[in-house]
Amino acid sequence: MGIFENMSNLFPVVFAAILLVILIVSFRSRALVFCEYLETMTGIKLKPSEVRRVYRERGAAGVREMFLDLIIREDLKEGPIDIPDQRAL
Repeated sequence: MGIFENMSNLFPVVFAAILLVILIVSFRSRALVFCEYLETMTGIKLKPSEVRRVYRERGAAGVREMFLDLIIREDLKEGPIDIPDQRAL
């Protein structure tokens, strides 16, 4: 007599395995999704391996710091921005 005598015993194990696969895929794709989002929203291209490396070395705060640094550098490329006169409002 095996542990999986009928389908009712097998279903929870299969379901748990499917959830585990989804969890692993979602964690593995975080860097890719971040890079695609960053490129779409800002035009800044990054490699997922760079994001993974920074996350591994400095954690979430390091990735935020890298993101802010890239945004600032991109803004500086565009030159100074005009600040509207507050008296006109």
